[in-house]
Amino acid sequence: MDSKPSAAVSVNAVPPYGHIIIDAKWRGSTLVQHFKGSVKAIYEEELGVVDIHLSNRSCILYVSESDLIAGTDYKRKIVRFRNSNSKLQGIVIVEKTCLSEQYFSGLQKFVVLELGLTLLPVASPVEAAQLIEQMVHGESKENPFRKRSMSRLLDPVVLDMVQLIPGVGKVKAIALLERFPSIYEINNASVQELESVVGHATAQHVWGFFHNNFS
Repeated sequence: MDSKPSAAVSVNAVPPYGHIIIDAKWRGSTLVQHFKGSVKAIYEEELGVVDIHLSNRSCILYVSESDLIAGTDYKRKIVRFRNSNSKLQGIVIVEKTCLSEQYFSGLQKFVVLELGLTLLPVASPVEAAQLIEQMVHGESKENPFRKRSMSRLLDPVVLDMVQLIPGVGKVKAIALLERFPSIYEINNASVQELESVVGHATAQHVWGFFHNNFS
C-alpha cells in the first residue's frame, strides 16, 4: 500500500464506485482489515471531521466505544460534521456494546432528534465493516439504495444484522429486506411503512431500535 500522503480532499469529494475515501488515521485498523479487499480504500490525510466518503454522496462519522465512554467531545465533532456536510447524506455509525450501551440513548437523542442525522448502531468494527461493505457493494452505482436481487437479500450477513433488532426473527427479517432492501432503507422507513410489512408491535420495535430507544 502506498505510504505517500495524498492531497487533501474536500468534503464534496466522491470516490469511484466500489471505493471509499477514508481518513488516513484508519490505516491498518480493524475496521479496514475486515473489508477483506472487497472495498478499496483511498487514504487521505485531511478529511477534517469526516471519517469516510461513499460513492453515493454520503459521508460517515464513526463513534467508537471509547469515544462514547470518554465524554461529550464527540458531540462537538458530530455538530461540526453536520455543519460541514450540508450537501451530503450524513451517517453516524456508533459502536453500541455492553460497555457503551448506557450512553447510547443520549447519543441517539442528540444525533437523530436534535441534528436530524442518520444513526446506525453496530456491535463492533467488524460489523461496521460489513455494514459499510453493504453500502458500497449492495446497491447499484446509479441508485445506491434501490431494491436488490433476492440472492443479495438473503445474504446471511445482512439477515443477521436485521435480526439484531428486538422482536425480529428470520422470517420478519426477510420480509423487511424484501420491502426495504438495505439497513439504510429500514432505518429511514416510517412506522406506518414498517407496519405494512411486520405489524404494529414489531414496527414499533424496529423504528425504536434506530430512532427512539431512549429508556
